[in-house]
Amino acid sequence: MAIALDVTDETSIVAAARQIENREGLLDVLINNAGVLYRVPALETDAANMLATYDVNVFGTVRTIRAFLPLLQRSPHPRIVNITSTSASMTLTSDPATPFGQSDTIVAYASPKAAVTTISLQYANAFRRDPSHSHIKINAATPGHIATDLNGHAGTRMVKQGAKIVVDLATLPDSGPSGGYFNEDGPLPW
Repeated sequence: MAIALDVTDETSIVAAARQIENREGLLDVLINNAGVLYRVPALETDAANMLATYDVNVFGTVRTIRAFLPLLQRSPHPRIVNITSTSASMTLTSDPATPFGQSDTIVAYASPKAAVTTISLQYANAFRRDPSHSHIKINAATPGHIATDLNGHAGTRMVKQGAKIVVDLATLPDSGPSGGYFNEDGPLPW
């Protein structure tokens, strides 16, 4: 079942959640994959670039989690996977030898992706402390440099390759991690 959803529009998100509630009654997996990238040189990045990116990449994630949380709560094994980026790693970005340490056009992209990684951890902490939410697992996943419309298909990996970590986190056992930051090789450095 396809449902239109605009992560920048609260009404759209609530309507989608209502459709799923009416049809299914609950939600087992939520994957927050909406994202935008404005390639603007760091020294030319302005608040408008940042606001537009944060609205989709961060606030859209928060809006969607909030709207779908009651449906996830009803699932016996709910999972949330927030798509982030390897550029969100402070460790890798601070190394001038990495592609992320060399890029000067992803300020408005890497910063919100780091925020998505951090909010994933914060939600995991909140879920653990609340008995009615403690069964929810939430993690941040980076699929790698995937050839998509976002980057003009310049990525070095196919969608199928990037999807593996997302599927792995969406189907974690109850003993699996929550609040982590992963690629297909395992945990990434913050």
